[in-house]
Amino acid sequence: MPIKWVLHWQPNPGTTVNTQILTEVSQCAEGINGVKEGRWKATLSFYKPMVREQANASEFPRDFLGISLQEQPNKYYFVIRGQRLIVEAESTIQTIMEKLQSYKTRVALNFEGFQYQLGDFQLRVGKVVPIHSENLRGIVMEMEYLPISSWEKSHQIMGEFFDIWREALSKRSLPGHFVHIEPNFAEYGLLDEYSSQHTAAQYASIMAQMIATAQSQSAQAARN
Repeated sequence: MPIKWVLHWQPNPGTTVNTQILTEVSQCAEGINGVKEGRWKATLSFYKPMVREQANASEFPRDFLGISLQEQPNKYYFVIRGQRLIVEAESTIQTIMEKLQSYKTRVALNFEGFQYQLGDFQLRVGKVVPIHSENLRGIVMEMEYLPISSWEKSHQIMGEFFDIWREALSKRSLPGHFVHIEPNFAEYGLLDEYSSQHTAAQYASIMAQMIATAQSQSAQAARN
């Protein structure tokens, strides 16, 4: 499976994400000869346990993520970050969970936008919005290199392409930048050969970072 980096937009202090930044980022992808190839979408849900007796609460993960990816439409990925656990299941598990009512969805987010082809690279640039809402919560980018599936072997060429991308984007003087946070895949028991579980781990990491950024901005606003 091709290697992929999942990145998120980190706003400068005192600024927030907006649709103009998303438009500029998309234009930048086209500006470096990216060929638009259609739409892409991923969905992420936060689950929390429906515990009827408080005494049983410790037996369940306090919360965890469920992720659906466009490239694996028949699969669903659960990530329990506290225990560094990723589970791949059939997509029908979502229906089963609804019927069992053991967990309920606390928040559900769509990651959606457009895909661009640049030679052996694919860029997917999109917005993060709650399901049934257009309230922009963030901007994400998937950066994929098709010929390589080894995480270690891909580092140099992915890093070089990311440098080219950042240089092109810097000319637009936008109030922020894309950040790549590499999870410790070994903690999740994942090997060097890239898989959709690696993608799920990256989405879990950027969500944690985006939540931390939003909380920091809220605390900053409260102090001001």
